[in-house]
Amino acid sequence: MRHSRRLFLLPCLLALSCAGRSGDAPIRASGTLETVEVNVSAKVPGQITARMVDEGSRVKEGDTLAVIDHASLDIQRRQAQAGVALAEAQLALLLKGARAEDIRAAEESVTQTDASLAQAEADFGRLDRLLASASVTRKQRDDAETRLTVARAQAAAARETLAKARRLTRPEEVQAARARLDQARAQADLLAKQIADCTVTAPLAGTVTRAPLETGETAAAGSVLATIARLERVHVKVYLTEREAPAVRLGQPASVSVDAFPGRTFPGTVSWISPTAEFTPKNVQTKEDRVKLVFAVKIELDNPQGLLKPGVYADVELARGNADK
Repeated sequence: MRHSRRLFLLPCLLALSCAGRSGDAPIRASGTLETVEVNVSAKVPGQITARMVDEGSRVKEGDTLAVIDHASLDIQRRQAQAGVALAEAQLALLLKGARAEDIRAAEESVTQTDASLAQAEADFGRLDRLLASASVTRKQRDDAETRLTVARAQAAAARETLAKARRLTRPEEVQAARARLDQARAQADLLAKQIADCTVTAPLAGTVTRAPLETGETAAAGSVLATIARLERVHVKVYLTEREAPAVRLGQPASVSVDAFPGRTFPGTVSWISPTAEFTPKNVQTKEDRVKLVFAVKIELDNPQGLLKPGVYADVELARGNADK
């Protein structure tokens, strides 16, 4: 009789064992709720003249968070704008050339030297012919040649002066003036940007979770003025074993529960699966679990009412899917 009972129980145990290895049981894991947080920092140092938000304030992208004093920057910008005006005037002067009266004076000098040159040429020609007939001395002829040489040099110098007056500057000087103007404009633009940066705006819509500095305090460049969190959407990262990870796919639904709402689950979606294995993070409780190879999986949840708070411990349940899907 005992032998027959053993034969009857053996198939039952085998059936239960096979059912346990069927792989239909859901995957359960735990993690911490997180959300996207952005620390908005001061780009320029200065005293905060106005803080426009408090912790818990809802902001839209582009809303003003704080204003930093920029009185000294305004003065520097006016100085830079004056430098731009000066550089523009200098470039315009070079491009316009000499004044009209200077050009007229140079033209009159050319006329006078040309007349003197013509007279010197005529005198030299006459004395050169008279020397052939011994009507003048050689010294008189040589003196006339000297005057002709001087007249030619004076005429050439006058023409060069006229050309320089009309041209006034070399191309290199104009190029240098343009470079000085570009430099002055860049300095003015830099100061304009620094003044604009004194008005700190929200880079995204969300909720202000931290506003550490008050009106009247001095902010250093890079100091955090506000932290903005997107509480309307949260996510939880869990770690699955090498056997569990292949059963999960992108877009797969998940159920998330937190201790604050017993008996209630929140729907989520698998948004990311790590392509590479890693050792379990050190914040896992037991040393045995920390040395296992796991795959990180992120589940995202809509949180329109803000019931799910970042930092809260959450349990995740995933149905086992087909690894080939």
